[in-house]
Amino acid sequence: MSKNFERVNMDFLAGRRLRRSRQYGWSRDMVRETIVQPSDLIWPLFIIEGENERQAVKSMPGVDRLSIDLAVQAAKEALALGIPALALFPNTPADARSEDGSESYNPDNLMCRALSTIKSAVPEIGLIADVALDPYTTHGHDGLLDGERILNDESVEILVKQSLNQVRAGADIIAPSDMMDGRIGAIREALDAEGHQNTLLLSYAAKYASAFYGPFREAVGSGSRLKGDKKTYQLEPYNREEAMREVEQDILEAADWIMVKPGMPYLDIVREIKTRFEIPVFAYQVSGEYAQIEFAAQAGAIDRQAAMVESLIAFKRAGCSGILTYFAKDMAELLNS
Repeated sequence: MSKNFERVNMDFLAGRRLRRSRQYGWSRDMVRETIVQPSDLIWPLFIIEGENERQAVKSMPGVDRLSIDLAVQAAKEALALGIPALALFPNTPADARSEDGSESYNPDNLMCRALSTIKSAVPEIGLIADVALDPYTTHGHDGLLDGERILNDESVEILVKQSLNQVRAGADIIAPSDMMDGRIGAIREALDAEGHQNTLLLSYAAKYASAFYGPFREAVGSGSRLKGDKKTYQLEPYNREEAMREVEQDILEAADWIMVKPGMPYLDIVREIKTRFEIPVFAYQVSGEYAQIEFAAQAGAIDRQAAMVESLIAFKRAGCSGILTYFAKDMAELLNS
Protein backbone atom coordinates (compact mmCIF):
# COMPACT_ATOMS: atom_id res chain seq x y z
CA MET A 1 0.00 0.00 0.00
CA SER A 2 1.48 3.37 -1.03
CA LYS A 3 1.97 6.20 1.48
CA ASN A 4 -0.24 8.48 -0.64
CA PHE A 5 -3.09 5.95 -0.52
CA GLU A 6 -2.68 5.56 3.22
CA ARG A 7 -2.86 9.34 3.70
CA VAL A 8 -5.95 9.74 1.47
CA ASN A 9 -7.65 6.79 3.13
CA MET A 10 -7.02 8.15 6.60
CA ASP A 11 -8.29 11.58 5.54
CA PHE A 12 -11.47 9.97 4.20
CA LEU A 13 -12.06 7.96 7.38
CA ALA A 14 -11.55 11.05 9.51
CA GLY A 15 -14.62 12.61 7.89
CA ARG A 16 -16.77 9.49 7.88
CA ARG A 17 -19.77 9.41 10.22
CA LEU A 18 -21.71 6.15 10.16
CA ARG A 19 -24.39 7.58 12.40
CA ARG A 20 -25.55 10.03 9.71
CA SER A 21 -27.84 7.39 8.20
CA ARG A 22 -29.39 6.69 11.58
CA GLN A 23 -30.35 10.21 12.65
CA TYR A 24 -33.94 10.22 11.27
CA GLY A 25 -36.71 7.65 11.23
CA TRP A 26 -37.18 8.09 7.47
CA SER A 27 -33.46 7.68 6.77
CA ARG A 28 -33.30 4.52 8.87
CA ASP A 29 -36.27 3.17 6.90
CA MET A 30 -34.56 3.90 3.58
CA VAL A 31 -31.42 1.89 4.41
CA ARG A 32 -33.15 -0.91 6.33
CA GLU A 33 -31.62 -4.23 5.23
CA THR A 34 -34.15 -6.67 6.72
CA ILE A 35 -37.92 -6.54 6.39
CA VAL A 36 -40.50 -8.75 8.11
CA GLN A 37 -43.95 -8.97 6.53
CA PRO A 38 -47.04 -11.12 7.20
CA SER A 39 -46.14 -13.41 4.29
CA ASP A 40 -43.02 -14.47 6.23
CA LEU A 41 -45.10 -15.92 9.08
CA ILE A 42 -46.55 -19.38 9.65
CA TRP A 43 -49.02 -19.79 12.51
CA PRO A 44 -48.86 -23.09 14.45
CA LEU A 45 -52.23 -24.29 15.79
CA PHE A 46 -52.94 -27.04 18.32
CA ILE A 47 -56.08 -29.01 17.49
CA ILE A 48 -58.41 -30.83 19.91
CA GLU A 49 -61.65 -32.76 19.67
CA GLY A 50 -65.01 -31.14 20.38
CA GLU A 51 -67.00 -28.18 19.20
CA ASN A 52 -66.44 -24.58 20.25
CA GLU A 53 -63.71 -25.90 22.57
CA ARG A 54 -60.78 -23.74 23.62
CA GLN A 55 -58.19 -24.91 26.14
CA ALA A 56 -55.41 -22.66 27.40
CA VAL A 57 -51.87 -24.02 27.31
CA LYS A 58 -50.67 -23.01 30.78
CA SER A 59 -46.99 -22.86 29.89
CA MET A 60 -47.67 -20.74 26.78
CA PRO A 61 -49.61 -17.60 27.78
CA GLY A 62 -51.97 -16.51 25.03
CA VAL A 63 -51.89 -19.86 23.18
CA ASP A 64 -54.96 -22.12 23.16
CA ARG A 65 -55.76 -25.56 21.85
CA LEU A 66 -58.68 -25.20 19.43
CA SER A 67 -61.45 -27.49 18.27
CA ILE A 68 -61.71 -27.80 14.49
CA ASP A 69 -64.51 -25.23 14.13
CA LEU A 70 -62.45 -22.64 15.99
CA ALA A 71 -59.39 -23.57 13.92
CA VAL A 72 -61.45 -22.71 10.83
CA GLN A 73 -62.10 -19.27 12.32
CA ALA A 74 -58.37 -18.90 13.01
CA ALA A 75 -57.65 -19.81 9.38
CA LYS A 76 -60.01 -17.06 8.20
CA GLU A 77 -58.28 -14.57 10.51
CA ALA A 78 -54.87 -15.64 9.21
CA LEU A 79 -55.94 -15.20 5.60
CA ALA A 80 -57.33 -11.73 6.31
CA LEU A 81 -54.04 -10.74 7.97
CA GLY A 82 -51.89 -11.97 5.07
CA ILE A 83 -50.47 -15.01 6.91
CA PRO A 84 -49.99 -17.57 4.12
CA ALA A 85 -50.03 -20.86 6.01
CA LEU A 86 -50.95 -22.72 9.18
CA ALA A 87 -49.02 -25.58 10.76
CA LEU A 88 -51.32 -28.05 12.49
CA PHE A 89 -50.49 -30.21 15.52
CA PRO A 90 -53.11 -32.54 17.02
CA ASN A 91 -53.63 -33.35 20.69
CA THR A 92 -54.82 -36.93 20.18
CA PRO A 93 -57.21 -38.24 22.86
CA ALA A 94 -55.64 -40.73 25.27
CA ASP A 95 -57.88 -43.59 24.21
CA ALA A 96 -56.68 -43.25 20.58
CA ARG A 97 -52.97 -43.47 21.46
CA SER A 98 -51.11 -46.76 21.27
CA GLU A 99 -47.63 -48.26 21.38
CA ASP A 100 -47.48 -48.39 17.59
CA GLY A 101 -49.15 -45.03 16.90
CA SER A 102 -51.61 -46.58 14.45
CA GLU A 103 -54.02 -43.65 14.91
CA SER A 104 -51.50 -41.60 12.88
CA TYR A 105 -52.67 -43.28 9.68
CA ASN A 106 -56.37 -43.50 10.52
CA PRO A 107 -58.01 -41.52 7.65
CA ASP A 108 -60.62 -40.23 10.10
CA ASN A 109 -58.21 -39.09 12.80
CA LEU A 110 -58.27 -35.62 14.36
CA MET A 111 -55.51 -34.28 12.10
CA CYS A 112 -57.12 -35.48 8.85
CA ARG A 113 -60.52 -34.10 9.83
CA ALA A 114 -58.94 -30.76 10.69
CA LEU A 115 -57.07 -30.62 7.38
CA SER A 116 -60.17 -31.50 5.37
CA THR A 117 -62.48 -29.08 7.19
CA ILE A 118 -60.10 -26.13 7.09
CA LYS A 119 -59.18 -26.70 3.43
CA SER A 120 -62.86 -26.87 2.47
CA ALA A 121 -63.72 -23.71 4.38
CA VAL A 122 -60.59 -21.67 3.57
CA PRO A 123 -59.06 -23.16 0.41
CA GLU A 124 -56.68 -20.22 -0.04
CA ILE A 125 -54.71 -20.91 3.16
CA GLY A 126 -51.68 -23.18 3.00
CA LEU A 127 -51.80 -26.18 5.35
CA ILE A 128 -48.65 -27.73 6.76
CA ALA A 129 -49.08 -31.19 8.30
CA ASP A 130 -46.68 -32.41 10.96
CA VAL A 131 -45.43 -35.97 10.39
CA ALA A 132 -44.20 -37.78 13.50
CA LEU A 133 -45.57 -40.37 15.87
CA ASP A 134 -45.27 -38.59 19.23
CA PRO A 135 -48.86 -37.21 19.18
CA TYR A 136 -50.15 -40.76 18.64
CA THR A 137 -47.99 -43.00 20.84
CA THR A 138 -48.38 -43.90 24.50
CA HIS A 139 -44.61 -43.52 24.99
CA GLY A 140 -44.25 -40.03 23.46
CA HIS A 141 -41.53 -40.89 20.96
CA ASP A 142 -41.45 -39.94 17.28
CA GLY A 143 -40.92 -43.53 16.19
CA LEU A 144 -41.71 -47.12 17.17
CA LEU A 145 -40.02 -48.57 20.23
CA ASP A 146 -38.41 -51.97 20.74
CA GLY A 147 -37.62 -51.87 24.43
CA GLU A 148 -35.65 -48.63 24.66
CA ARG A 149 -34.50 -48.67 21.02
CA ILE A 150 -36.17 -46.60 18.30
CA LEU A 151 -36.88 -48.69 15.20
CA ASN A 152 -35.93 -46.55 12.22
CA ASP A 153 -37.13 -48.37 9.10
CA GLU A 154 -40.32 -49.70 10.69
CA SER A 155 -41.11 -46.15 11.83
CA VAL A 156 -40.57 -44.80 8.32
CA GLU A 157 -43.18 -47.21 6.97
CA ILE A 158 -45.77 -45.71 9.34
CA LEU A 159 -44.68 -42.15 8.56
CA VAL A 160 -45.28 -42.84 4.86
CA LYS A 161 -48.84 -44.03 5.60
CA GLN A 162 -49.40 -40.97 7.78
CA SER A 163 -48.16 -38.62 5.04
CA LEU A 164 -50.40 -40.13 2.37
CA ASN A 165 -53.47 -39.79 4.60
CA GLN A 166 -52.67 -36.16 5.32
CA VAL A 167 -52.26 -35.26 1.65
CA ARG A 168 -55.53 -37.01 0.77
CA ALA A 169 -57.18 -34.93 3.52
CA GLY A 170 -55.95 -31.62 2.15
CA ALA A 171 -52.37 -30.97 3.32
CA ASP A 172 -50.36 -28.77 0.95
CA ILE A 173 -47.03 -29.33 2.69
CA ILE A 174 -45.84 -32.47 4.46
CA ALA A 175 -43.39 -31.63 7.25
CA PRO A 176 -41.64 -34.68 8.73
CA SER A 177 -40.30 -33.69 12.17
CA ASP A 178 -39.36 -37.17 13.37
CA MET A 179 -35.65 -37.27 12.36
CA MET A 180 -35.73 -40.88 11.17
CA ASP A 181 -33.12 -41.69 8.51
CA GLY A 182 -34.46 -42.06 4.98
CA ARG A 183 -37.96 -40.79 5.61
CA ILE A 184 -37.80 -37.94 3.09
CA GLY A 185 -36.91 -40.24 0.20
CA ALA A 186 -39.53 -42.80 1.22
CA ILE A 187 -42.29 -40.20 1.57
CA ARG A 188 -41.37 -38.52 -1.72
CA GLU A 189 -41.47 -41.83 -3.56
CA ALA A 190 -44.86 -42.73 -2.07
CA LEU A 191 -46.35 -39.30 -2.80
CA ASP A 192 -45.17 -39.38 -6.41
CA ALA A 193 -46.46 -42.91 -6.91
CA GLU A 194 -49.93 -41.78 -5.84
CA GLY A 195 -49.91 -38.71 -8.08
CA HIS A 196 -48.98 -36.09 -5.47
CA GLN A 197 -45.90 -34.79 -7.29
CA ASN A 198 -46.79 -31.19 -6.43
CA THR A 199 -46.95 -31.73 -2.66
CA LEU A 200 -44.10 -29.88 -0.96
CA LEU A 201 -41.79 -31.57 1.53
CA LEU A 202 -40.57 -29.35 4.37
CA SER A 203 -37.96 -31.40 6.16
CA TYR A 204 -37.05 -30.84 9.80
CA ALA A 205 -33.52 -31.78 8.75
CA ALA A 206 -31.81 -29.85 11.56
CA LYS A 207 -33.92 -30.64 14.60
CA TYR A 208 -31.95 -30.56 17.82
CA ALA A 209 -32.48 -32.41 21.10
CA SER A 210 -33.42 -29.23 22.91
CA ALA A 211 -34.57 -28.05 26.32
CA PHE A 212 -36.91 -25.57 24.62
CA TYR A 213 -39.66 -28.04 23.61
CA GLY A 214 -41.33 -28.48 27.01
CA PRO A 215 -44.43 -26.29 26.51
CA PHE A 216 -45.06 -27.81 23.06
CA ARG A 217 -45.07 -31.31 24.52
CA GLU A 218 -47.64 -30.15 27.06
CA ALA A 219 -49.75 -28.68 24.25
CA VAL A 220 -49.87 -31.92 22.23
CA GLY A 221 -50.12 -34.12 25.31
CA SER A 222 -46.88 -36.05 24.84
CA GLY A 223 -44.68 -34.53 27.55
CA SER A 224 -45.87 -36.56 30.53
CA ARG A 225 -45.84 -39.72 28.40
CA LEU A 226 -42.28 -39.41 27.12
CA LYS A 227 -40.08 -42.29 28.22
CA GLY A 228 -36.43 -41.28 28.33
CA ASP A 229 -35.23 -38.68 25.81
CA LYS A 230 -34.85 -38.24 22.06
CA LYS A 231 -31.07 -37.95 21.86
CA THR A 232 -30.62 -41.05 19.70
CA TYR A 233 -32.42 -39.42 16.77
CA GLN A 234 -32.42 -35.65 17.32
CA LEU A 235 -29.19 -33.68 16.84
CA GLU A 236 -26.64 -32.87 19.52
CA PRO A 237 -26.69 -29.12 20.32
CA TYR A 238 -22.88 -29.20 20.16
CA ASN A 239 -22.77 -30.12 16.46
CA ARG A 240 -22.96 -28.02 13.32
CA GLU A 241 -21.38 -30.19 10.61
CA GLU A 242 -23.62 -33.10 11.56
CA ALA A 243 -26.59 -30.84 10.81
CA MET A 244 -25.09 -30.02 7.42
CA ARG A 245 -24.85 -33.72 6.61
CA GLU A 246 -28.49 -34.21 7.60
CA VAL A 247 -29.54 -31.28 5.40
CA GLU A 248 -27.49 -32.51 2.45
CA GLN A 249 -28.98 -35.99 2.74
CA ASP A 250 -32.54 -34.67 2.81
CA ILE A 251 -31.89 -32.42 -0.19
CA LEU A 252 -30.58 -35.46 -2.07
CA GLU A 253 -33.80 -37.27 -1.11
CA ALA A 254 -35.81 -34.41 -2.70
CA ALA A 255 -36.73 -32.16 0.23
CA ASP A 256 -38.06 -28.87 -1.14
CA TRP A 257 -37.50 -26.77 1.96
CA ILE A 258 -35.44 -27.18 5.14
CA MET A 259 -36.48 -26.51 8.73
CA VAL A 260 -34.23 -25.61 11.66
CA LYS A 261 -35.63 -26.25 15.14
CA PRO A 262 -35.36 -24.57 17.65
CA GLY A 263 -34.90 -21.11 16.19
CA MET A 264 -32.95 -18.36 17.93
CA PRO A 265 -30.35 -20.60 19.65
CA TYR A 266 -29.57 -22.04 16.19
CA LEU A 267 -29.48 -18.99 13.91
CA ASP A 268 -25.89 -19.89 13.01
CA ILE A 269 -27.27 -23.14 11.57
CA VAL A 270 -29.87 -21.20 9.55
CA ARG A 271 -27.17 -18.98 8.06
CA GLU A 272 -24.84 -21.88 7.33
CA ILE A 273 -27.56 -23.84 5.50
CA LYS A 274 -28.63 -20.79 3.50
CA THR A 275 -25.06 -20.02 2.46
CA ARG A 276 -23.97 -23.57 1.75
CA PHE A 277 -27.03 -25.01 0.00
CA GLU A 278 -28.98 -22.01 -1.33
CA ILE A 279 -32.29 -23.68 -0.50
CA PRO A 280 -35.30 -22.09 1.22
CA VAL A 281 -34.70 -22.32 4.97
CA PHE A 282 -37.38 -22.03 7.64
CA ALA A 283 -37.03 -21.92 11.40
CA TYR A 284 -39.40 -22.69 14.25
CA GLN A 285 -39.52 -20.18 17.09
CA VAL A 286 -40.44 -22.96 19.46
CA SER A 287 -42.64 -22.99 22.52
CA GLY A 288 -39.84 -22.44 25.01
CA GLU A 289 -38.59 -19.40 23.10
CA TYR A 290 -42.10 -17.98 22.98
CA ALA A 291 -42.71 -18.69 26.69
CA GLN A 292 -39.48 -16.96 27.71
CA ILE A 293 -40.60 -13.72 26.08
CA GLU A 294 -44.14 -13.98 27.45
CA PHE A 295 -43.14 -14.71 31.05
CA ALA A 296 -40.35 -12.12 31.02
CA ALA A 297 -42.84 -9.54 29.77
CA GLN A 298 -45.35 -10.52 32.46
CA ALA A 299 -42.62 -10.00 35.05
CA GLY A 300 -41.90 -6.53 33.69
CA ALA A 301 -38.39 -7.50 32.63
CA ILE A 302 -38.81 -6.72 28.92
CA ASP A 303 -41.14 -4.97 26.50
CA ARG A 304 -43.21 -7.78 24.94
CA GLN A 305 -43.87 -6.14 21.60
CA ALA A 306 -40.32 -4.93 21.14
CA ALA A 307 -38.91 -8.36 22.03
CA MET A 308 -41.37 -10.08 19.67
CA VAL A 309 -40.39 -7.84 16.77
CA GLU A 310 -36.66 -8.04 17.45
CA SER A 311 -36.73 -11.83 17.67
CA LEU A 312 -38.54 -12.17 14.34
CA ILE A 313 -36.18 -9.71 12.67
CA ALA A 314 -33.31 -11.95 13.79
CA PHE A 315 -34.79 -14.92 11.91
CA LYS A 316 -35.12 -12.94 8.69
CA ARG A 317 -31.66 -11.39 9.06
CA ALA A 318 -30.16 -14.86 9.45
CA GLY A 319 -31.69 -15.92 6.12
CA CYS A 320 -35.08 -17.48 6.86
CA SER A 321 -37.62 -17.63 4.07
CA GLY A 322 -40.34 -18.11 6.68
CA ILE A 323 -40.83 -18.44 10.43
CA LEU A 324 -43.13 -20.72 12.41
CA THR A 325 -44.08 -18.61 15.40
CA TYR A 326 -46.84 -18.39 17.98
CA PHE A 327 -46.52 -14.62 17.58
CA ALA A 328 -47.73 -14.86 13.96
CA LYS A 329 -51.16 -13.33 14.54
CA ASP A 330 -49.92 -10.56 16.85
CA MET A 331 -47.04 -9.70 14.53
CA ALA A 332 -49.26 -9.66 11.45
CA GLU A 333 -51.75 -7.38 13.21
CA LEU A 334 -48.92 -5.05 14.17
CA LEU A 335 -47.54 -4.98 10.63
CA ASN A 336 -50.98 -4.37 9.14
CA SER A 337 -51.62 -1.49 11.53
